[in-house]
Amino acid sequence: MGATVTTAATKEKIWEGGEDVQPLGASYGKMMMWFFILSDSLTFAGFLAAYGFTRFKFMDSWPIADEVFNHFPFMHGVDAPMYYVALMTFILIFSSVTMVLAVDAGHQMKKKKVATYMLLTIVGGLIFVGSQAWEWKNFITGTYGAVETRGGEILQFVDKDGKRLALADFADTTLAREDANLSRSKGAWYMSGGTETSVSLSQVKAGLEKNPDVFIRTQYTVEGNKHQKVTLNREETLNRANDFTYVVEGANLVRNEYGHKTFADLFFFITGFHGFHVSVGILLNIIIFFNVLLGTYERRGSYEMVEKVGLYWHFVDLVWVFVFTFFYLV
Repeated sequence: MGATVTTAATKEKIWEGGEDVQPLGASYGKMMMWFFILSDSLTFAGFLAAYGFTRFKFMDSWPIADEVFNHFPFMHGVDAPMYYVALMTFILIFSSVTMVLAVDAGHQMKKKKVATYMLLTIVGGLIFVGSQAWEWKNFITGTYGAVETRGGEILQFVDKDGKRLALADFADTTLAREDANLSRSKGAWYMSGGTETSVSLSQVKAGLEKNPDVFIRTQYTVEGNKHQKVTLNREETLNRANDFTYVVEGANLVRNEYGHKTFADLFFFITGFHGFHVSVGILLNIIIFFNVLLGTYERRGSYEMVEKVGLYWHFVDLVWVFVFTFFYLV
């Protein structure tokens, strides 16, 4: 058989059988984008299912979302549970609306409107990624601090009214730090509270003994009430002080002050994976935006590329709705 010669007449017939038999009436590029979205949806579904099973297994020690995500920019010390996360979500969903408007303007071959709406979409994406980075920063640095016991339990501190206390609120800082002469190079610096923590383990213990209105709140919830943690009485509080092993401030992949360490592991992984997708989407939108300005799609006579990228952008927006629901609402 002779080699197949591609001519101008057959060049655009990518699907076998020609353009008249396009599956579902979609072009090759749009169909491939749908295939990618389907496969990536299964990936996110697997991650969220793993989160759901893990949370169910450790339900009694899972952090309370309202206490973890309660920061708002320029409102230091103000308890604003979920406000900023809700704002982030609104911005990302609004960027999906501007993407729809960009696609619609492309169908009408209105170059300026496409460029305007694409720019708004890019700005919305950048605000979301920046907000996520800010939220990570607060999650990593922490707010109140806690201690970890020999058994790996995270213990927090409250006053007689049940209000959370930061370690610095009661720790005896007049006491010399037992880790003052330790360093990373000497290996044991973290075992005694750590030179990177605001207070040492001995200062926390001494302050706890001196302040009769300080009580320990465990990482376990009250039976039948998943929004309330168990608070120990004064005698139990002093007895648990013998189990203190680490001072914990903030969260990382090893331990976190909010509760079960797996929560932080999954939070970093899943929100980070989604943030990576949003960042890729922003990059693609920027490339498309400059192609629009250069008139690339005007010369092609079609803005289908905007629609393809729009499909991806709607996908990352939809995924965030599920991530938001699993981590922040449920």
